[in-house]
Amino acid sequence: MNEINEKSIGVVMFPWLGHGHISPFFELAKKLVKRNFTIFLCSTPANFISIKQKLINEELTEKIHLVDLRLPSLPDLPPHYHTTNGLPPHLMSTLKKVFAKARPIFTQIINSIEPDLLIYDLLQPWAPKVAAEKNIPSVVFVTSSATMFSYMFHTFRYPNSEFPFSSIYYRDYELTRMVKNQELEPIEQQQKDNTSVKLCFKRSSNIVLIKGFKEIDGQYCDYISSLTKKRVVPVGPLVQEPTSEDGNSQILTWLNQKSKGSTIFVSFGSEYFLSQEDREEIAHGLEQSRVNFIWVVRFPKGEKLKLEQALPRGFFKKVGERGMVVEDWAPQAKILGNPNIGGFVSHCGWNSVMESMKIGVPIIAMPMHLDQPLNARLVEEVGIGLEVVRDKDGKLDGEQISEIINKVVLEKEGESIREKAKKMSETIRVKGDEEIDDVVQELVNLCKTRSNVV
Repeated sequence: MNEINEKSIGVVMFPWLGHGHISPFFELAKKLVKRNFTIFLCSTPANFISIKQKLINEELTEKIHLVDLRLPSLPDLPPHYHTTNGLPPHLMSTLKKVFAKARPIFTQIINSIEPDLLIYDLLQPWAPKVAAEKNIPSVVFVTSSATMFSYMFHTFRYPNSEFPFSSIYYRDYELTRMVKNQELEPIEQQQKDNTSVKLCFKRSSNIVLIKGFKEIDGQYCDYISSLTKKRVVPVGPLVQEPTSEDGNSQILTWLNQKSKGSTIFVSFGSEYFLSQEDREEIAHGLEQSRVNFIWVVRFPKGEKLKLEQALPRGFFKKVGERGMVVEDWAPQAKILGNPNIGGFVSHCGWNSVMESMKIGVPIIAMPMHLDQPLNARLVEEVGIGLEVVRDKDGKLDGEQISEIINKVVLEKEGESIREKAKKMSETIRVKGDEEIDDVVQELVNLCKTRSNVV
């Protein structure tokens, strides 16, 4: 594409099939279309159900084009399971295998669109190779934290050496869980040079985009750069703004009746499902705490329980008007932005951490797996929350849950946490789109280089 500054730059964006990946890709797309980019967002029809309505609501249908990636349908993985949202955990490895076979379909998409640039995710190292065959530059976009990836690349490079940032670490029970986790490549595979993550970084053109900002994880971005020899460019928090369509009037009406800062929001993301034991301890902690709460309870598709069965007997009677339990989904951004919210009990998925920081809500961290424990340690490091520490076997304790909730939301000891959360929000507000402007310049330069070669 010549005269790259005058013409719109065509970008194929290709995230992994998880909501926690698609959401930041979509938010980045919304920023780019305001700066002379045309976006082709490629994913499965199952993932586009919620996005289609957002495009209509935000009048983006002519700037962000949805491109269906039609994966092979297997008997145990029909099309409605071509997403991690609600996917039964035992089918995750099957979904990854099917996704890995998408190269021929994706090649057709690239040949048809002929974009100026590909922005891809960490689970498809074959995608940049497809782009390279057409002389199209490609850039990997990391939707998890720089903390996690600096730790990961350190382990790759120096497997017998301690991570140089002592506040960031995994506990023994977390490492044990990760060894058993089907979502991760086996340890022996991770030591090789052809792991998905290593190849995705290696094949990225000069730079790596990462969700975050320098004030919170700049040192970790720099460490990734030194380990991978790629310039790591933060793109900002990329938090979805609440819209009028996000409202659930029953939840918000209930919340509006509470007093300022008196209520917590409890949610563990779209992909993690609590065990019965964890659910009972959390229920006990909420019951024992002195705060109001909205708790989103989710089950895998096909494994739904009635709330009365899922929670301890008598729970609803004991908490009364102090608590609201919601099934499956709640308008998180709208709830967190309500002045009556005083804390967020979170699994510390990176999207949720960024959202909480942007809005200025303190975090009660209850990490589950993957990058979440490291994100929780980062939350404590920057002083905007406290972690509920499990016992040596990884079990939660209801008494400790209530103690940490009260400390963060109500007690004098939590004042500095509440203050730092507000300051972090102000920092993000003042920065605005500073990072995105840097990203745009980097991407334009990449496309200019390509157009000169062509």
